[in-house]
Amino acid sequence: MQIYLNGEQIETPCQNLLQLIQALALEGKRFAVEKNEMIIAKSKLELTPISEQDRIEIIHAVGGG
Repeated sequence: MQIYLNGEQIETPCQNLLQLIQALALEGKRFAVEKNEMIIAKSKLELTPISEQDRIEIIHAVGGG
């Protein structure tokens, strides 16, 4: 299905947000997820399905100094 990830249209086989996070190798890292302008708690990622044309923003924290 086609979704928008951080403003770019991509094709993904993922069925929920947890699968998408795993596919992007972000599991275990610090990040925030927004789906269609709503912030999704990490505890709800597996329960949140992805649909055609969803707009998903993933922001991940980068340490440094």
